[in-house]
Amino acid sequence: MKVTTVAIAGLGAIGLSVARSLDQGKVPGFKLIAVASRDSEKARQAVSTFNTVPSIRAVLADIVDADIIIEAAPAAAFLDIARPAVAAGRTLVACSGGALMRNMELVDEAKRSGARIIVPTGAIIGLDAVRAAAQGTIHSAVIETRKAPKGWSGAPHLIAHGIELDGLTEPVCIFEGNALDAAVGFPANVNVAAALAMAGIGPERTQVRLFADPSVHRNTHRISVDSDIARFSMTIEGIPNPENPRTGLLTPLSVIACLRSLNDTLRIGS
Repeated sequence: MKVTTVAIAGLGAIGLSVARSLDQGKVPGFKLIAVASRDSEKARQAVSTFNTVPSIRAVLADIVDADIIIEAAPAAAFLDIARPAVAAGRTLVACSGGALMRNMELVDEAKRSGARIIVPTGAIIGLDAVRAAAQGTIHSAVIETRKAPKGWSGAPHLIAHGIELDGLTEPVCIFEGNALDAAVGFPANVNVAAALAMAGIGPERTQVRLFADPSVHRNTHRISVDSDIARFSMTIEGIPNPENPRTGLLTPLSVIACLRSLNDTLRIGS
């Protein structure tokens, strides 16, 4: 089997989990050769017990020698990773869907350079149905996301509007608008909404409602789509990552499934 080299930018809740799976041989045909983090010492400690310690790069852009670049860093660092990867003609697996949605010129750049950009499904279900419906006409797409108050911690929208969630005793709608505005206000929280928007009718027409809900223990997404060929809805309740409640435990598994699908002889889903 041909070995495909992989580099990961960002060793947080998503990146480190994927790196461990690669190191343990759980994704046959792929080899982790490098990781990039702005905290090189922390990254060195994180991979010190790996069977094969990857190269550690302090500059996020300095990983374009791999065939596949997995972007798993904070959204603010997205372009520092994505632009060099796309310019080098690599395959970019972009976990920060919201950041990609705000920088769609990268798709045109990828066409020119021969790069590929893949957005893993993450915590969303039913993207195949959304993409199929988009071949016809989608009239509306709405996503409602509920997380515990700590799952929204540090969001720019909350800071800008002076919204305080400490001591919350009942659900509060903290945002209602389109997916593009949601991605600006909640860059670490709305990658599910971004994936829905890019698969369907776009960020300006995809409607988003966000709730801080002290009664929920799982990150809950409810999606409704109405099109000319089907009307469907779906709900997923993902367990938050204890290290980072803004993301779920399902997300790194989605990245691993994405990698495996690149080599699968039998592939289920479009």
